[in-house]
Amino acid sequence: MKTIKIAHLYPKLLNIYGDIGNIITLKKRCEWRNLNVEINEINIGDPIKEHDIYFIGGGQDKQQIEVSKELLKHKDFLLEQRDKLAVFLGICGGYQLFGNYYQPKNEEKILGIELIDAYTVAGEKRFIGNVTVKTDFVEPNSLVGFENHSGLTFLEGETIPLGTVAVGYGNNGKDFSEGARYKNVFGTYLHGSFLPKNPHFADYLIELALGTKPDDINSEIEFKTHYSLINKKY
Repeated sequence: MKTIKIAHLYPKLLNIYGDIGNIITLKKRCEWRNLNVEINEINIGDPIKEHDIYFIGGGQDKQQIEVSKELLKHKDFLLEQRDKLAVFLGICGGYQLFGNYYQPKNEEKILGIELIDAYTVAGEKRFIGNVTVKTDFVEPNSLVGFENHSGLTFLEGETIPLGTVAVGYGNNGKDFSEGARYKNVFGTYLHGSFLPKNPHFADYLIELALGTKPDDINSEIEFKTHYSLINKKY
């Protein structure tokens, strides 16, 4: 039986708003299907080996700077993994580091690793509150979560959004986009944690990692939570 190997990138620095819940969700939804799963924490100075799923959470600018320097050491390897269709999920600050760069106010540009064609600049307004996104590649076609960011992210090239914002601000509060995807790389501003509130998206990531649709499991409670949050404003 295939073992799904999950790399949790820099959890000691990027783990805000309960982002660890995304790892727990992936782990439990694999175990409930009797799938073997292996979680490896990757911290500063650690090598990064080949995994099926790479996850990175969010944090403040100070932590992003430190993680950026570390990720750049592994950029070529991670780009190679992307092109081999490994699965990546980045939340908030981690999402920004998947892009080309993040430009804070009056500070040096923080370089990303260019897994997606996107850039982020500091904005004047902080976007806070619940978010509902309409999407077209998972079923049900909704994503929910909680955003808290002042960075404005803009997508370019072949990178497309996860979906269209129905409630909330999303990437930049201007074009109604939220998140990004390119190949099997996904980024989003949704905390809360993201995957516990969106079990269908967690299962989609597992399906991509397995290369086949996983067995159905009882997700009644999880979907009650999901549906209760649709179109809920802050």
